[in-house]
Amino acid sequence: MARTGRPRGFDRDEAVTQAMHLFWEHGFEGVSLEQLRRSMGDISSASFYAAFGSKEALYRTALNSYLATHGTVMSALRDQRLTPRQRIEQALRRSAEMQTDPTHPTGCMVALSSIIGSEGGASVQALTSAEREANRKAILACVDAAIADGTLRRETNPAGLATLFEGLLVGLSIQARDGVPTKDLDAGVTQALNAWDANILRS
Repeated sequence: MARTGRPRGFDRDEAVTQAMHLFWEHGFEGVSLEQLRRSMGDISSASFYAAFGSKEALYRTALNSYLATHGTVMSALRDQRLTPRQRIEQALRRSAEMQTDPTHPTGCMVALSSIIGSEGGASVQALTSAEREANRKAILACVDAAIADGTLRRETNPAGLATLFEGLLVGLSIQARDGVPTKDLDAGVTQALNAWDANILRS
């Protein structure tokens, strides 16, 4: 008789974590249903659909799990207790450290898991695109706040400076996946922050 429910001992949280790692490492379209089922203890297709509904629904759940755990490194961008410069610096340095942590796939799931795909994956691509857009706006808000409070010169180009930092943030994923060590990524953050310091209003 075919299995129709969840197998005994099925751990949903662990299953989501395993799926998150697969999507993070191989991308949404690079992971098959068979791989997902095997990672969950070789559960049946019926059990998979009973637990998660669809591959896309599982991806959404896995992405939310990533954002609630590893992705919290970006929360510094919205921490009003920090200065605008500190928000950007902490987000970038923490991201570089997280993305090179050997205990999980390298890079950033938001940047890597669905950036390119078929037309059928458009709804999945929209999820990560929205997250990147939110980070982009948060970085720009930091720059705007520093111009408004007089830390940065009024002639500072906010869009240009924010694009520099967001470009570094996204680029960290490729470099981390290529094996660039944490110390070099961190040094790159230091160099990028020189662009901020060059725009500081001097008395």
